[in-house]
Amino acid sequence: MRRVLVIGPCGSGKSTLARELAPLMGLPLTHMDQLGWQAGWVETEKAELNARLAEVVAQDAWLIEGNYGSTLAPRLERADTVIYLDFPIRLCLARLIRRIIIHRGRSRPDMPEGCPERFDAAFFWYVMNWNTGPRVRTEAKLAGYSGKVIRLRNPAALAEWRVRNGLV
Repeated sequence: MRRVLVIGPCGSGKSTLARELAPLMGLPLTHMDQLGWQAGWVETEKAELNARLAEVVAQDAWLIEGNYGSTLAPRLERADTVIYLDFPIRLCLARLIRRIIIHRGRSRPDMPEGCPERFDAAFFWYVMNWNTGPRVRTEAKLAGYSGKVIRLRNPAALAEWRVRNGLV
């Protein structure tokens, strides 16, 4: 595994897993949120986002964490492995609430400075509807992917996979 994507619903633990795996695997880590946002919750222009992402995926080795469906295709073209945290949405929503409480008013480690954690009803709605929207689009893109997909359906499966692969 030299070019790895970590994807899944918001709140599944992608950023946490990526921060833990990158040093264990000796891979440089890129968080899509750091590419996609600027201070003050300003979205990065699409052309700039794509250019910044192209620099990352052109490298020989990387771990990229995050969904950003519009950028999934070029990442899949170069990835040799996808780790898909296909966790239940109820769990993800509970984790999002916990994340808001823990980081409220501060930028998380996977976000740019100036993007403090906050409650966002539209974001919660997006996650609540993951299975009928983003999941469907993600699954369609994965259907054409020829690399390895490691689909983990719950935290216990993730823990077991980590132990099996010496990533603890």
